[in-house]
Amino acid sequence: MPGVPIALENVAIAVRDLDATIRFFTDLGLTVLGRDEVSGAWADTAVGLDGNHAKIAMLQTPDGHGRLELFEYIHPDAIETEPTLPNEIGMHRVAFSVDDIDDALAIAARHGCHPLRGVANYADVYKLTYVRGPSGIIVMFAQDLTAR
Repeated sequence: MPGVPIALENVAIAVRDLDATIRFFTDLGLTVLGRDEVSGAWADTAVGLDGNHAKIAMLQTPDGHGRLELFEYIHPDAIETEPTLPNEIGMHRVAFSVDDIDDALAIAARHGCHPLRGVANYADVYKLTYVRGPSGIIVMFAQDLTAR
């Protein structure tokens, strides 16, 4: 049975501090496409929460193909959870290709975000690292070493 036509629209991430998270991702090179506050019956229905009210922002990667929707709940109250670990089931990470992993790590460090362990070299093809970003988001940076 063939699937339906489908395209990835965005990845949505709930955050503690929308402005701080926007600063982190825009410093990495993403662009804010728009910001809004959403609420009302349509939002309750779409999300499945009564009284749903959130501040949102849509960001786009420089290549124009990837989008992140960030949202900070006003109502109902956001539920704090422990940051996920790389081996936990569920939303795992957001991954970005970068031209220079050291530059990306310097930007992340300015936001207090550092590698979980270090930078790995995968078969002299990629340099890879995971950092713990704002609100505990795991962000992977990958530098293609063959694209010199």
